[in-house]
Amino acid sequence: MRKMSRRRMLKVTAAAPALNLLVPRIKVAGIGIGFLEFAFEDYQYRTPLKFGGTVVDRVTLLNVNCTVKTVEGKTAKGFGSMPLGNVWSFPSAEMGYETTLNAMKILADEISRITSRYRGYGHPIDINWALEPAYLAAADAVSRKLELKQPIPKLCTLVTASPFDAALHDAFGKLHGVSSYQTYGPELMPNDLSHYLGPDFKGEYLSSYVLPSPKPRMPLYHLVGAVDPILEEDIQTRLNDGLPETLPEWIDYNGLTHIKIKLNGDNLDWDVNRVVRVDRVAAESQKKRGVARWFYSLDFNEKCRNVEYLLEFLRRVREQTPAGFERIQYIEQPTRRDLRTDRANVMHQASKLKPVVIDESLTDLESLRLAKDMGYTGAALKACKGQSQALLMAAAAQKYKLFLCVQDLTCPGASLIHSAGLAAHVGPVAAIEANSRQYVPAANKAWESGFPGIFTIKDGTMETGILKGPGLSVV
Repeated sequence: MRKMSRRRMLKVTAAAPALNLLVPRIKVAGIGIGFLEFAFEDYQYRTPLKFGGTVVDRVTLLNVNCTVKTVEGKTAKGFGSMPLGNVWSFPSAEMGYETTLNAMKILADEISRITSRYRGYGHPIDINWALEPAYLAAADAVSRKLELKQPIPKLCTLVTASPFDAALHDAFGKLHGVSSYQTYGPELMPNDLSHYLGPDFKGEYLSSYVLPSPKPRMPLYHLVGAVDPILEEDIQTRLNDGLPETLPEWIDYNGLTHIKIKLNGDNLDWDVNRVVRVDRVAAESQKKRGVARWFYSLDFNEKCRNVEYLLEFLRRVREQTPAGFERIQYIEQPTRRDLRTDRANVMHQASKLKPVVIDESLTDLESLRLAKDMGYTGAALKACKGQSQALLMAAAAQKYKLFLCVQDLTCPGASLIHSAGLAAHVGPVAAIEANSRQYVPAANKAWESGFPGIFTIKDGTMETGILKGPGLSVV
């Protein structure tokens, strides 16, 4: 855990030379930032997870504690936590895991300094809105200082900043004694959505796009990673740790009705066969359970070389398992995340078959609009991109009538509670991902007794109705 001296907090850095100029004008009394500290927490995965061509076997959590204050002197504490998903947010063929992780840790220190020095009072969304340019400038400065072969991407900066943003939202809700999702109306927000999203949203507030109370229950999406065993014959050595190890075992253990399948995107035969095999095994298990309806989502993690690959994949899946094809609920980010340099890979044809959502590409309103123009029909919200950004994108996506889902970053503990809360308060989102119970259950242990319906799954659903506590319900 790192605490900052007063001298260090007051020191002006090149990352944000005019920070006080960023303070928003407010009509409603907001919060100022008092005490702020952060710490890292490391866990080994129970079993490796492969996505985007990379195998991951560990996680580092970034935990943030803060105290906020009002001009009258009232205070409240907040907490935020998020995995530093460097493999996902900062992929690199030139730099190793430790290099990109270290860059995120150093950036976290810079973000902590910048946030601590903020002297304005406002709603958490306005504070984040004011500070994000400084966070991005800090990422550029860290990239230069470390002489990184690739600069820290915007997505990576959002992930690193997200627990700081979450801590402020958590504290703001607790200050008012209500759920954070009840603080997004005109009573507590000085700006309507046009301030962030443009004139189409004049007079509208986030409260029109989020639910004040969570949905009572939501289906859980279970992940089948690219190296996960499906049947007993795929296991080289059993873990024998008391948790399931094959897909049928997981289906029975959690009562699953939603399965997410990670695909490689560089081997058409393998990808098609993987879906067909998962569907065959799932069908056998569901028949035994008397379940007639279940769903799949497919995630290529942007590895398809072009949209033609995706179209041929869908054609062959439909041919080999028509029922399995019908069970596909949506497809995530099939091609490269940089849409501006990949304009040829439009999704209009694919989206006629199934919703195609952006995930890695979604970092701001501009990227959402570009994706929509390119034929994407959905967007993946993620708590790891920040509570503020996720809510603004949720509003924009609903306005544009896009399919919405909330995706996981193998979030354990408090970060899973945060992610589940986001999914439960955005009306169109139909299901929740929760991969940590499979890959890093050790990081959930301290939270299980307080949130049994979140961390213990028996009927294929998560009991999100319990997330009614103050703030982000992380208490």
